[in-house]
Amino acid sequence: MTRVAVVGGGAWGTVLADLLTRKGEAVTLWAREPEVVEAVNRDHRNPFFLPDAPLAPAVRATGDLAAAVRDAEVVVSAAPSHAVREVMTEAARAVTGKPLIVSVSKGLEPDPATPLAVLSGPSFAQEVYQRQPTAVVVAAADEAVARRVQQVFSCAHFRVYTHTDVAGVELGGALKNVIALAAGILEGLGLGHNPRAALITRGLAEITRLGVALGADPLTFAGLAGMGDLILTATGALSRNRGLGVELGQGKTLEQAQAGKQTVAEGVPTARAAVALADRHDVELPITREVAAILFEGKAPRDAIAALMERDLKAEQWR
Repeated sequence: MTRVAVVGGGAWGTVLADLLTRKGEAVTLWAREPEVVEAVNRDHRNPFFLPDAPLAPAVRATGDLAAAVRDAEVVVSAAPSHAVREVMTEAARAVTGKPLIVSVSKGLEPDPATPLAVLSGPSFAQEVYQRQPTAVVVAAADEAVARRVQQVFSCAHFRVYTHTDVAGVELGGALKNVIALAAGILEGLGLGHNPRAALITRGLAEITRLGVALGADPLTFAGLAGMGDLILTATGALSRNRGLGVELGQGKTLEQAQAGKQTVAEGVPTARAAVALADRHDVELPITREVAAILFEGKAPRDAIAALMERDLKAEQWR
């Protein structure tokens, strides 16, 4: 039995806490919201982020971050990307020993810190909870660390592959959210399969360009954390980023589309962070830049499409 602290009581963190508990691990789930802590401990449910999903009774929740991580052998960082730095800095003050840190947050800050291991791939939380067959990848610079995470998380319906390309797996899991926003915008505009196929393909090309500039292996982006997660998030009905994009394509502003939502569409802050990274490393991200212009500058989606289609003609493979 491994002592695991899952830091973040959103849908993904809650599902992983449930999965690991049912595997037989001793799991503590930290949530910022007192209502989530109370409901998990009393009713074995997370009514805010995973309603109508009974959790394993042994999942224990707490609002005390220091208590959650103090004796953990594995700490799973599942907070939204914009909160990871603050939350994990606080957690680091309380850990004892040298726990294994596993990031499952799919987002970027302008200056991201590399955790010890990154778990990513095509994995809607609801379908993992339903025990639908799912394949993901965990990357760590030390292959032995990746294999340890693989053993902790793998079960009959959740298959974990290993990798050593931390940067590639982290970037693929984050940047696909921006392309998923774009795919939703196309859908909201009423456009069809040709535009979506072109967007996904060219989106993967620019994710790969930025990844290679940051030292990633280009083959990583043909795998689960790249193509796999991109296809899922750009086309799946459960995708928050695609859903937000649909509303933008239908004419809502970002503020209108986000109003009243408790869940986070990671593609929004990631779009801004990706543009900053691209500027720093002199990488062209035309789709990402147009998404950022729609999100933060009020650019009309059809104008963004025109800007992309009328760019200078190029070879398909270029840098």
